[in-house]
Amino acid sequence: MIRNTYPSFRQVLADNPLTKVAGAHSSLGGLIAQQSGFQAVWASSFEISAARCLPDASLLSMTDYLQAAAHIQKALSVPVVADCDTGFGNSMNVAYMVGEYESAGITAVSIEDKVFPKMNSFAAADHALLDVRAFAHKIETAKKAQSSDDFFVIARTEAMISGLGVDEALKRCAAYADAGADAVLVHSKQKTKDQVLEFLGRWDDRLPVVVVPTTYPEWHADDARKAGVSAVIYANQGLRATITSLRTTFTSIYETGSTAHLEDGISGVKDVFELQRLAEWQQLDA
Repeated sequence: MIRNTYPSFRQVLADNPLTKVAGAHSSLGGLIAQQSGFQAVWASSFEISAARCLPDASLLSMTDYLQAAAHIQKALSVPVVADCDTGFGNSMNVAYMVGEYESAGITAVSIEDKVFPKMNSFAAADHALLDVRAFAHKIETAKKAQSSDDFFVIARTEAMISGLGVDEALKRCAAYADAGADAVLVHSKQKTKDQVLEFLGRWDDRLPVVVVPTTYPEWHADDARKAGVSAVIYANQGLRATITSLRTTFTSIYETGSTAHLEDGISGVKDVFELQRLAEWQQLDA
């Protein structure tokens, strides 16, 4: 069997001044992210849901998300960070989730402090948050449930998404740090990085901070690192680029009636074979 080895996310975070993470929903997308230089891959619940033409609204089960994350991890030699939404329920669900993801070889998960079922952060909806103590208990449960010291739990606060501001985000992240979180993820849907910068300025580097600059894309990675960010997740750009490329390609083929004009601008079959590691597999049958 052809297997990849990979470091834990904890090790990658320790080895890099800034860890760059790309969102993916498939092994192919994850592998291309790795080949492009990313040090980790985000198994995005938004992308995994979208790949099935479903909203990111807790419709898929833990098994659906786990299977996608595990398939991605098997293809890579960099770690997967699994987007686990709210932990798929209460603290009992979180404990079960940690065991299942850890058994599948996933070394890092992120859970957020919204009420289950959750809605995607950028959708027009009520983004109600769980009580601080209740979510802190989820974090405590996750850390108690892990079997390896390497397993990494990211506590994600949606306080700024919910309109509660930086003060609430700081209060919540402090509680989650006390509960044993390994890092915090602060999320904002403002068009500028100002909220996140204010958070960083007041956080005192208590734990590593993860950001997702979807709505403030002008923030350069080097500047984020200087501001105190430990990891940046480019969570859905790959999915959005895929949609644009497929729509353009398929429309062009349909309208022109052939693919001749496209062939020089798209990957060849040989490229696909290399991504599949076909030659290595064929050697097993030689």
